[in-house]
Amino acid sequence: MNNFTFYSPTQFVFGKDTEKEVGSLARQYGAKKVMVVYGGQSAKKSGLLDRVTDNLHAAGIDLVLLGGVRPNPTDKKVYEGIDLARKENVDFLLAVGGGSVIDTAKAICVGVPYDGDFWDFFIQKAKITSALPLATVLTIPAAGSEGSGNAVITREETLQKLGIKQPMMLRPKFSIMNPELTFTLPAWQTASGIADMIAHILERYLSNTEDVMIGDRLAEGTILAILDAAERVMRNPEDYGARANIMWSGMVAHNDTCSAGRDEDWSTHAIEHELSALYDVTHGAGLAVMFPAYLTYMAQHHPDKVAQMAVRVMGVKASTPEVRFMDEKEKKDVAMQGVERLRSFFKYTLRLPVTLPELGIPEPDIDTLVRKLHENKGQAFGNYYTITPEVSREIYRMAMK
Repeated sequence: MNNFTFYSPTQFVFGKDTEKEVGSLARQYGAKKVMVVYGGQSAKKSGLLDRVTDNLHAAGIDLVLLGGVRPNPTDKKVYEGIDLARKENVDFLLAVGGGSVIDTAKAICVGVPYDGDFWDFFIQKAKITSALPLATVLTIPAAGSEGSGNAVITREETLQKLGIKQPMMLRPKFSIMNPELTFTLPAWQTASGIADMIAHILERYLSNTEDVMIGDRLAEGTILAILDAAERVMRNPEDYGARANIMWSGMVAHNDTCSAGRDEDWSTHAIEHELSALYDVTHGAGLAVMFPAYLTYMAQHHPDKVAQMAVRVMGVKASTPEVRFMDEKEKKDVAMQGVERLRSFFKYTLRLPVTLPELGIPEPDIDTLVRKLHENKGQAFGNYYTITPEVSREIYRMAMK
């Protein structure tokens, strides 16, 4: 296990009607003028936005609204938010929505006190030294941004989809998590969110760091809980218990609990980010395509953790439960069985696409995908396995079938 520092100060307020506490919580954390960031019309139509703003007003907090955040959020809305926050002397941000809304709010938080272009932080031209505080009212469990210090934004001009990570400043002060707010989510959003949170766990699980048994078991147990709750929620969208477990799993998947003391990978997210930047696909659906492709490649070239997941999570039978005692042929066979079971879960339980043609990309521009991927990540990247242009090209090809 590696040395590590784990810092996770977010106050999670979980359960029914918890959005009614937003005003008192914001006041508790010193908010005087709040920018409420939200997405499309669903927050308005459901009445949630009115409940939140009324509660803030009742607590004596001034506010300004910034709506219209789109999925796969872009820099355009961030610039708009920075300008508005400065003009209105905002001292706190509240994101009402899912990962796209929360990530936009985080980018605004770092951009307001910075004299330069906020994008400098995403291209590692500058380091984050200050940020406005923020909080969240979660409506779409998926990205886990309600409990992380991470954010991902796409630059429209260059179609770069890049991220930042600053847990000391960008973890929300509080996150309100009411599973009932997710009852009316379309099946597609629910399923894509579930695929996203499984991917977040796998990016940490696929690690070569030794003696990380606690992290492994936390990751495996969380995926098992997701698999069980996902089947229930896809059958009955108003199953509160299943929705609650899905919502909390999304947070656990991305707040670094599973990754403490280990090298993380994040290769598959980088590979998928090029898809969603170029073709504007739903991120979770893109991961449901790219993760089985990535794992198929790894099953043949570096099968150890894939085989372990196959036995411990996907229920594949092997001669021994311990991967270290398997010969290379068995490891590869077991790993591939596990990949197929995960692919089947995405396809038949979540009803998500598992190939690029099914995702609506019958003839992907693989040359451009590979070129932009390695422009952004370097000619070789990845901690679990080194991803070169030759490897990424093959993974994109594997996603075709």
